[in-house]
Amino acid sequence: MRHRTAWQALAQTPLKVLGSSWPWRAFAYLLSGVVFGAITTTVLVVMLVAGVVSLIVAVGAVLLLGVALSGIVVTRFERWRLRLVDLDPVPDPHRAPERAGPRGWLYTRLREPATWRELGFTAVSLTALWWMDFLVLGFALGVPVLVMVSPADDPGAWPLLIVGLCLLPAAPYTITAWAGARAAVTRLMLAPRDSELGRRLTDVRASRARLVDAFDAERRRIERDLHDGAQQRLVSLNVMLGLARLDAEPGSSLAGQLGDAQEQVTLAVDELRELSRGVHPKALTDHGLTAAVENLAARSALPVTADIRLPRRVPVSVETTAYFVIAEALTNAAKHGHATRARVHARLHTDVLTLSISDNGAGGADPEAGTGLTGLADRVAAADGRLRISSPRGGPTLLHVELPCR
Repeated sequence: MRHRTAWQALAQTPLKVLGSSWPWRAFAYLLSGVVFGAITTTVLVVMLVAGVVSLIVAVGAVLLLGVALSGIVVTRFERWRLRLVDLDPVPDPHRAPERAGPRGWLYTRLREPATWRELGFTAVSLTALWWMDFLVLGFALGVPVLVMVSPADDPGAWPLLIVGLCLLPAAPYTITAWAGARAAVTRLMLAPRDSELGRRLTDVRASRARLVDAFDAERRRIERDLHDGAQQRLVSLNVMLGLARLDAEPGSSLAGQLGDAQEQVTLAVDELRELSRGVHPKALTDHGLTAAVENLAARSALPVTADIRLPRRVPVSVETTAYFVIAEALTNAAKHGHATRARVHARLHTDVLTLSISDNGAGGADPEAGTGLTGLADRVAAADGRLRISSPRGGPTLLHVELPCR
């Protein structure tokens, strides 16, 4: 297993820690922090004092502006040297300037929260962190060395040589531990891992939502093509067969064959109409969720009471998700729950659509057992909603869904 940070490296056995490159990386990290911190502190203090003294002229304002923007330079170096003890890169939080040129760059940077967060980190680093680096290096290396060389002035103090030799092996652990803590503080202030994960999760949710929207758009296209294309042609064919049947000799075999063909075409039109409703009901697009669910309840295999009161139409994606959740729940109630009646309740609370679908079936609905509940839960999750199921053995079954309308 490859360790990504100094903290993870300390989880190894002591000999492996000493034999690895992490103590040397930690030492380079702390030493560079001391050198860079001392230089930066000196430069910024001089700039701050000179800026305050010469504030009555334009030069002072420029120097103070440089101090305010110094965090950008300091943190860029910090992100670079952080790779010594933390192999995961820290992304640059700054966005591209809104306008070209130095003025556009300055305008963007002064309005960014990242600029002021980096200035705050710079203040903490210069007043505390690099001093701690210096103290840790002095304690871990300076104290053992001073103890070891003390017998040079006093030969009678030779036992201190042994004490210094015993203290020295602990230095790699002390240095590595503080370097890990220092790196954790730096990452926490500049780019927390949780925020990176949060951004990735947000990207995943957005990608999943785009896929669902694309799928729903494709469903609507298929429904439109079925309704306006194949279904209309079959209706026209049915009319032509009816006219041909009128021209045929009554009671003849040709008239009977035309009648049978007309019946088959009528059945095909009904099946195609039912299929197009299942793909994406036209009532949902034209009249909204209330009308679509009422049509669904009228065509359901079991009696359904629909109580849907919405003051306005919700977003199309939410309507689509809610409709197919209700349709799948009613199908499950009739097919798997053997229910004799069901009830659909929907309300809009501020910006959350709540659905409750209940039935008097046998219960025992389990998402892990399939029965369409897994796909239903995935669809709700894709809409950033919540699905809760109560279905004890013997019934009843209740599905409660909350869909944000954003």
